[in-house]
Amino acid sequence: MSSLSCQWLCGAYAYPSGRFCNLSSSNTSTSSLAGFTIYCSNSQFTPGPSPSPGSSKNDLKFVLHDALDASGINTTHARIAREGFCSQVRKLSNIERETSICINRGVDLGKTALHIAAEDDSLVSHSSVPLPVDDFLERLDHLSIGYCSRYSSSFTSSPEHFIHCLEKYLYVNKGFRRTGATNQSEPRALYLHSVLTHRSGSASLLSLLYSEILKMLRLWGFLSFDIEVFFPHDSSSTPRGYCKQKTKESDQSHVMTTQSLLEEMLKDLKDSFWPFQLDHTKSPFLRAARAANCSESTNDSDESAFELASVKAALHRLERGVWTSVRFGDMRRALSGMCIQVFPSFP
Repeated sequence: MSSLSCQWLCGAYAYPSGRFCNLSSSNTSTSSLAGFTIYCSNSQFTPGPSPSPGSSKNDLKFVLHDALDASGINTTHARIAREGFCSQVRKLSNIERETSICINRGVDLGKTALHIAAEDDSLVSHSSVPLPVDDFLERLDHLSIGYCSRYSSSFTSSPEHFIHCLEKYLYVNKGFRRTGATNQSEPRALYLHSVLTHRSGSASLLSLLYSEILKMLRLWGFLSFDIEVFFPHDSSSTPRGYCKQKTKESDQSHVMTTQSLLEEMLKDLKDSFWPFQLDHTKSPFLRAARAANCSESTNDSDESAFELASVKAALHRLERGVWTSVRFGDMRRALSGMCIQVFPSFP
């Protein structure tokens, strides 16, 4: 097995590198699965000002980056993007974590999403040039400016008419559409810069676009009523707005907070790029453990043979240091977005 894959599968590094992990925590659980030991940090992240150089209080250890560096892959741009992501997350207060994305002001969700995209772009492309985050932020702002120039009359109309105009602008005039978040044939739907370019995105990123336009219109003083974004939990609907004063109790589960949106975005990435894609009724770790055993059988011999061949192929690629392959995930991007389930909330 190559040294790169061995560091992860055999425990040379005792924790996953996740975007929501503070690895200095002492609360660590271990689970031995199929001959491998998986260590999951029960992380504690204390928001506040960025730590001074040399400080370890909030120092996030980028183990994935260390492993890639050890294999000769330059992760300079990926580390800078991760630091950018962490600088935004540090701004989350207890109140803002539970604040709707429509009124959030502490964390720049657009910039945070672009830092996620910049890190993964660097890990995959190995480009000497980082993803131009500022250019895509400007493109995001232009969406709001474009709405103002086309539908300025909606600012003095009823909330219902404003919502109709905004959704016509997003989904008809601009042509944004929903794609399945776990459709590996379209991973670009999971990254904000690609969504802005190709107009095709996951529910979480379309919700982000919707909320960013609302936020900018409110900051510019054009929005005098409260609009909430209805986040769809099915596989095909697009995010829709509704007047907050008409909120029903059943709508609460469809309201995205700043934290829940970030979690949804990272969960989409992890689920989409995890190499062991079969049997989605089980957690990614259990699927990896089953792949490591390569011994479970089912009553369906054809399904069992196909699954056995798939997991053996995935393991063989990882053992040879091949982190990605068509239709079999991308371990780099899966690990980059991990720890969202072992770190369900900020304290």
